Amino acid sequence: MDIKRITSGLLGFPLVLIILILGNNIVVDIALVIIALLAMNEYFNAVSKISKPVKWLGYLSCLFIGVVNFIPNEYMGMSIALAIPIVLLILFIQVIATEMKTDFKDIAFTFIGIFYIVFFMTFVALIDGMYNGKILIWYIIIASWGTDICAFFVGMKFGKHKFSKISPKKSVEGCIAGTVGAIILMLVYTYIVNTFFGMNYSYFTIAVISLILSLIGQIGDFAASSIKRFVDIKDFSNLIPGHGGMLDRIDSLIFLAPFAYMIFSLI
Repeated sequence: MDIKRITSGLLGFPLVLIILILGNNIVVDIALVIIALLAMNEYFNAVSKISKPVKWLGYLSCLFIGVVNFIPNEYMGMSIALAIPIVLLILFIQVIATEMKTDFKDIAFTFIGIFYIVFFMTFVALIDGMYNGKILIWYIIIASWGTDICAFFVGMKFGKHKFSKISPKKSVEGCIAGTVGAIILMLVYTYIVNTFFGMNYSYFTIAVISLILSLIGQIGDFAASSIKRFVDIKDFSNLIPGHGGMLDRIDSLIFLAPFAYMIFSLI
């Protein structure tokens, strides 16, 4: 049993709990910006082995997470949609200004990092800013971390069939258990919010959402693993003992966040 992994989780979870429950939108957004900066730095350190990413733009773009909830609703969609081509525009200006000392490969890795970390994490901030956001945000945390925890313990004990070469330690048994566990945990959470917080969420709807988000989160985990395999590293950093880096810890969470926001907006 990985004692470091369990200890880090037990110490880190209360901090997350305090920030999300007691912190207002500003506090949460600041926390998300800090997390994004740490994750972006880890990503840049990883891809710097094979490219020269435009780090200043990556770090600067993280600030967008902190201001997105201050954008009026009528301009929200346009602002998010324009952010992507603006980043690409700046990157190509960098290529021109440096006379291709920054080349296409460099801006490609930079763009992917910004899109993957900043754009995806922006939706975590947006969910927190939604009506009943303090309740909804726990659904994506449970879908992500609940899947990870159940997959880890079941896979460690019963995992016999390897799932993919991308992440050799993951097993078919663990992946299935992760999704089943996440569904159960989200249904238990739904019972709590329905009973004690006056919500009226459909258990069937939540079960379907749980299934979708858990599977997407696991794909997000494999996506991060594919980056690590490509640059030949085990973890993005050793920031969190037993878990690796910040990006190792949030990879599935940020990957499922845009899909969760879309679903929550529809229902």
